[in-house]
Amino acid sequence: MAYLIDGNNLLGHIYAGYHRDPAHRSTLVRKLQAFQRQTRTRVILVFDGTAPEGFPRPDKEKFSVLFPPPGESADSLIVDYIESRTDRRRLFVVSSDREIRAIAREAGATAVRCDEFYREMKKALRESREAREMDKDEGAASALEVTLWTEAFARKKSS
Repeated sequence: MAYLIDGNNLLGHIYAGYHRDPAHRSTLVRKLQAFQRQTRTRVILVFDGTAPEGFPRPDKEKFSVLFPPPGESADSLIVDYIESRTDRRRLFVVSSDREIRAIAREAGATAVRCDEFYREMKKALRESREAREMDKDEGAASALEVTLWTEAFARKKSS
């Protein structure tokens, strides 16, 4: 399963007035990397424009960040990617753009609106956090902690 994501559309849904802020793009990349690890899917994130200097460029097979060549748009890159796939049944195209979603559906891919995907992403990340919390090793209390708690309970008992 793979998610082909229109990055600017998703950013516009998550951050009002994002205006291509590199910090928002980097935050989105980190969130999507966590989502990718949790769901064990492939994520292809496509942004308009050129990559800002120092922009994180994951070089993993399961997570890609793409920028179109100069003079082209992210939409054309997304359409080219859809058309280049042979098995589109396991491709989820995430975009707020009706035309992109229509092209995805016509090609046999699943079209997903940004708000739907964002809810799914938040749910997966929340479940991941909850699982990590349950797996935490609390460990034994240190001698100092035992002393402090003993004193606190003794004060409470004498009050």
